[in-house]
Formats: sequence, structure tokens, C-alpha cells
Amino acid sequence: MDFSAGHGYLLIGGLIVVGAGLLILSLIVNLHVAHSVRDDKRHREKLLEYYRNIFSQLGVILIGIGVSLFIFFFQQNYQDQRKRETELQQVLAKLAARIARGAPVIETLGEFDEVLDEGGAYVSPEHGGSNAAISAKGAELGKQVEKILLVERDVDVQDFDILNLSRDLEATFVVNELDPTLWFNIVRDESEIKYATTQLGLDYKDLHDAIGNEPVEAAVAKPDKEQKIKHEVLDILYDGDLLRQRSRRFLARACWLFSKGRGFVALPSIDAIEADAKSQQEWIDRAKPVLAQSMSGGSDCFKLLRYGQAS
Repeated sequence: MDFSAGHGYLLIGGLIVVGAGLLILSLIVNLHVAHSVRDDKRHREKLLEYYRNIFSQLGVILIGIGVSLFIFFFQQNYQDQRKRETELQQVLAKLAARIARGAPVIETLGEFDEVLDEGGAYVSPEHGGSNAAISAKGAELGKQVEKILLVERDVDVQDFDILNLSRDLEATFVVNELDPTLWFNIVRDESEIKYATTQLGLDYKDLHDAIGNEPVEAAVAKPDKEQKIKHEVLDILYDGDLLRQRSRRFLARACWLFSKGRGFVALPSIDAIEADAKSQQEWIDRAKPVLAQSMSGGSDCFKLLRYGQAS
């Protein structure tokens, strides 16, 4: 029975009302007993006394059950509320920790930005992207590969495992109160971050295999190797862009939720953050006004993304 929805209160109220009704009925029967005593109708008197006792006993029992259930449900509801409040405080504390630990990790995305956004904001080729990062060939491709190898060395993609909020929510009361779309997007972004980090590890290995033991400049000078290297570079660009998009959206969402305090569980999803975009720049342009007005840890949520800042 869903007590929180009022069904428990209806049961308790019904038991008490019926019990009170039976007690009133027993009083009415008792009046007839008095009349039977006055009229010396012994048989009718005994029968009415029997009914009176049955009604009064049932009334007292039902009222007692109703009061007991009320006390039980009240205590249970109080305990659930206390547990919910405790869990909510814990979730907020963990959310703050995720944001604090995730912000330095997000800052390392600046190295991906330098490669991806060369010659204009990166848009994946499937959506018509053609910036310098995508179109680089020959000597320019060689320079791009050198930058990518520096990113591989400087950015530990496994650090992005810290962006996993569902671990803090899935076993709590709080998750049942979250907007379903919001919860789905949290889990989906975590899955895509995990996918991107796994794929980047494989992409880097494939790039090294394509380069072989030669210097990068010599490898890209060979048409057959250049084609293979270009293919691996495009894979890295795609997965790197997926990682930065999902990571920044994840941190932006977490910061926005934290900025709302304990009321975050009642928030609906908002398109400015949640709607998919064809490129990171499109998402940034849409989300920035909302994030710039959301404060967390003395800074607005957009600044935490470290977008457009030197890493």
C-alpha cells in the first residue's frame, strides 16, 4: 500500500470511522436494552445486550487497529523521510566531490580543443565538417599527428572515470524522484564517455601501428601510409570530440543540479543542456546562458568547463 499517496490514511480513516459508527450503534442498542429492562422483556433484553456487546467490542477493536496503524505508518514515514534527507545530503556531498574532482580533468580537454578546433570549430565529417583538423594533409598532417601524440602523453583518458554520477544515485531513494529523461541522459553520457575513452586507447595504438618505426614526417610522405595515418587520425578526432562533448555536458549538468541545492530532485530536464547538438560549439552556444547563471563553489558553471581557456 502506498502510504505516501494517501491510501494508508484512507484505510486508517475508514477503520476509525467504522469503529466509531459501531460504538454509536452500540449506544443506540443500549437505549433499546434500557427500554427492554423497563418493559421486563427478558428475552429481548438479552438479545440486545449481545448485539450491543458485539458492536462495542468491534468498534473498540477497529479504532484500536486504526490508531495502531496510524502510529506505525507515522513512524515509518518519519523514518523514511529522515533516511531520504540523509541520503539527499550524502548525494549532494558526493555531487560536490564529483564536480571538484572532475573540473581539473575537464581542464585537460583544452589539449583536444587545440587539435580539434584548428581552422574553426570542429564538426564531424558526417555532419559536413571541413575545418583544418579534418582536411590536413602532407606536412600539415604530420604536424597534426605530432600534436595528437602529445595529447596522448599529456591526457590520461582513464581519469575521466571520475565522471560517473550514477554510482552515487542508483541505490538511493533520490533516483526514483529524478526526471526520467534526466536520469537516462546521465547514464547515457557516462556510457559514451566510457566508450570514447576505450576507443581512444585503441585509436592511439592503431595510429602507432600505422606510423610504424619511422619518423612521423617520413611516414606521412608515403602515400600508402599517409592514407592509413589519416584514417586513424580521423578516428581519434571523432572519439576525442565525443569525449569532450559528453564530458563537458556531464560536468555542466552536475554543476547545474548542485546549484539548485536540495531541490534538484524535482528539476525537469532542460533542452539548453540536454538536447543533442551536431557539434560542441553548437551546444556551448545554447548552454552558456543557462550555465553562466548557475553558481557552484563560488564560480559559475560555464567557467568550470574551461572552454576557450589555456590548459
